Amino acid sequence: MILEGKKILVTGVVNRHSIAFAIAERAQAQGAEVLLTSFGRVKRMTERSAARLDPAPEVLDLDVNSDEDIAALRVELETRWGRVDGAVHAIAFAPADAIGGEFMKTPRESAKLAFETSAYSYKALAEAVVPLMTDGGAMVGLDFDATVAWPSYDWMGVAKAALESVNRYLAKDLGAQKIRANLVSAGPVHTAAASGISGFSDLEILWGDAAPLGWDPHDATPVADAALFLLSDLSRATTGEIIHVDGGAHAVGAPPQQS
Repeated sequence: MILEGKKILVTGVVNRHSIAFAIAERAQAQGAEVLLTSFGRVKRMTERSAARLDPAPEVLDLDVNSDEDIAALRVELETRWGRVDGAVHAIAFAPADAIGGEFMKTPRESAKLAFETSAYSYKALAEAVVPLMTDGGAMVGLDFDATVAWPSYDWMGVAKAALESVNRYLAKDLGAQKIRANLVSAGPVHTAAASGISGFSDLEILWGDAAPLGWDPHDATPVADAALFLLSDLSRATTGEIIHVDGGAHAVGAPPQQS
């Protein structure tokens, strides 16, 4: 088992359809001890999802936009585990007026919130766990191809481009501590977050035609398995990387348009 004995923190589980849920489930199957994070009204949903895992992990409080929560998480992890081997950043949010096709109408504050929650938070999570990665470790984030402008994705696309840059800087700054930072750029997966983006369901359908390997938007396990590789020692010489798990669509151009 490639994660035997590893202690892995997983953020971003909302329900069993979340990519983060698939990562947590498969990490446990590969021998990892897992803790989840959530906060606010979503926490009850996360706890219900956690109950589906075996063993059911605890759900720690974490609002990534709160410096107090980041500091408290570090203390909690040190008390419980003493160390952290890997952390999964699966957190993204943009207000309704920052996505949906009205890019030019998005107010400054909404764009700032999208950036803070979806990109800066990757660095903030690192602040909590890096001091506990005493023997090295792995930061893994979830991405969606930010090299092009997608319909309706708007400021979330901008935030993902920022996330990719943050990943490179984390790789540069943390490498001396044997801590890796990598992203998995997933094809469209039918999650709660994706369902709230106008036009995303069309993208799910079209992606299968564009991807040389095909694409099942209802199966998050290929994305999860790539994350497991990056969390494991098998990726010990890989950092600053973006691994595309999208059926190959990124390599052959944009999905065809509907007629």
